[in-house]
Amino acid sequence: MLDPRLLIGYRIAIALLRFSAIVTEIATLVERGVFTPANFFSFFTIQSNILVVVTLLLSAVALAAGERDRFSTLRAAVTVYILVVGIGFSLLLSNLQGVDLTAVPWDNTVLHYIVPVAMLADYLLDRPDRRLSFRASLLWLIYPLAYAAYSLIRGDIVGWYPYPFLNPETNGAAAVAVTILGLIVLGVGLIWVVTRLSGGGAGGTADSTPPTDLEANLASGSRADSDATPDPETLSNTPQPDMPQRP
Repeated sequence: MLDPRLLIGYRIAIALLRFSAIVTEIATLVERGVFTPANFFSFFTIQSNILVVVTLLLSAVALAAGERDRFSTLRAAVTVYILVVGIGFSLLLSNLQGVDLTAVPWDNTVLHYIVPVAMLADYLLDRPDRRLSFRASLLWLIYPLAYAAYSLIRGDIVGWYPYPFLNPETNGAAAVAVTILGLIVLGVGLIWVVTRLSGGGAGGTADSTPPTDLEANLASGSRADSDATPDPETLSNTPQPDMPQRP
């Protein structure tokens, strides 16, 4: 693991960068008179980046308090979410023409490229000590699934969808369903990766599999043999019987 002081500084710096990008985006939209809070905070990108800010700050405080593994599960889940943002943007939105993806151009780079890479780097620099269960971690998908349901229901009510690929009116319901399924598959793959990377932190081991019966028997046999072998020093101090002298 990186020196704790450097890691704390790194987390605070990334959190402040992300926070400043959110504030700049809001201020620019307010200045233009087009800021709609309900729409702004309905973007998965914004929600995920807010989670990044909170998670990094909590993790920095925990690390400073000597509890480095306290928020490891949260860090792993948020890493998956923000990587979905970065990869999903690259695959589905980066080639859109004539669409303002963010109010401030540099915000787009921070939101979709810098923060996902920075969060992945943080996870790799400080992997959880204990192995995270892949099956249990699939519950992390509840949030993006709930988000998709919310976006579709709200979009049908207000006539606005946060992302073009979620709009069934222009793409068709089948295309939207396939896209959501693809993103879920991406999420499952990322969960598998981050759980496989866990268990190898500074205070843990990468493989916590208990020894087999054969290994245990071999180990106990080795200990028994070593216990039965007399110590050479003991042998040297043991009195020997008198041998008869030759005439």
